[in-house]
Amino acid sequence: MSVITHSHAGSTTTTQSQRLVAAIGAAVLGACLVYFAGFSHIAAVHNAAHDTRHSSAFPCH
Repeated sequence: MSVITHSHAGSTTTTQSQRLVAAIGAAVLGACLVYFAGFSHIAAVHNAAHDTRHSSAFPCH
């Protein structure tokens, strides 16, 4: 006896405004993370961000 299963991935449609809200939210979150890491007084956080910039050849000095 064989069992056949059907899986249906629900199709989702996003509107332009939903995409815009998601993009703005991601940009704000990213800016907050960069600001936090760049100006953090926690040495480990700041040094990790600094080393990441150097490893990706991003000039920071």
